Amino acid sequence: MVGYDPRAQNAAPSPNEAALAGSAAGMVSRALISPFDVIKIRFQLQIERVSSRSPEGKYRGIYQAFRRIYSEEGLSAFWKGHIPAQLLSICYGAVQFVSFEFLTELVHKSTPYDSQTSGVHFFCGGLAACSATVACQPLDTLRTRFAAQGEPKVYGNLRYAVSTMWRTEGPLTFYRGLSPTLLAVFPYAGLQFFFYNVFKQLLSPPVKSRDSGGNLRSLVCGSGAGMISKTLTYPFDLFKKRLQVGGFEKARAHFGEVRTYRGLMDCAVQIAKEEGIRGFFKGLSPSLLKAALSTGFTFFWYEFFLNIMKNTKEKQRTDDLSGGRKER
Repeated sequence: MVGYDPRAQNAAPSPNEAALAGSAAGMVSRALISPFDVIKIRFQLQIERVSSRSPEGKYRGIYQAFRRIYSEEGLSAFWKGHIPAQLLSICYGAVQFVSFEFLTELVHKSTPYDSQTSGVHFFCGGLAACSATVACQPLDTLRTRFAAQGEPKVYGNLRYAVSTMWRTEGPLTFYRGLSPTLLAVFPYAGLQFFFYNVFKQLLSPPVKSRDSGGNLRSLVCGSGAGMISKTLTYPFDLFKKRLQVGGFEKARAHFGEVRTYRGLMDCAVQIAKEEGIRGFFKGLSPSLLKAALSTGFTFFWYEFFLNIMKNTKEKQRTDDLSGGRKER
């Protein structure tokens, strides 16, 4: 199971093991779900309606968006911003899972609450995600800028993007959209860990060992948790994306209408007035696909890599013991 489990026969992962497994899980998951992320961002940033019955928008549906991006920008466009996205996923995965393992152990040892209850997972998962968000927000802003730009590119590479944004917009630009991100990430991540814990307990009998991951059940439970949590917190993710591309309007002119927002409340009010309630859920379809795959793969690979490290340690311990017997 994910999180500290006092009943487990095997020792809890060390911070290094949790960081390594979290980083590897984030890296593999990111590579697999990047195309859905690019499409989700394009939908979120489009002012016009995203509808097959509304031809004024550049993107009108998932299939049409895939075809248009491919024809105009090539296959590599689906991995635009992949380097900062991978750095984001590696950093985020490490910080989030190290924090989560630490917090669940702390709660269990210093409070009367059981670390494996869903409520504890919600609270600790939300706090862990907030820690990871603050640490990784600059990478998220860079990832959004790269995924949002069309052709010709404004930023040719990561180094140029960082230096240009720092020089022309100042260091605070890397934290654009942090407020809605933190407002959304606590319940979003908390609900992910909450529902993952609920589904794992519903779909499997209680076990006394941590090696319950790396299988189809982990993937299914993570996918369900991701879709539910994404739907409940989606508008904040859209607000974040709109704010992150502030000052980047020229690069998006050929995508359609652009807007400038003075902050979170102004962003929400303008979207409600111009785009209606549906505007808060633009890009939800690809986002749900992405959330299902991303969350499912993240939990799957996290437990998978933890099991590999655990099995490697056990094998090494067995080899050392057998070697010691031979020496005697």
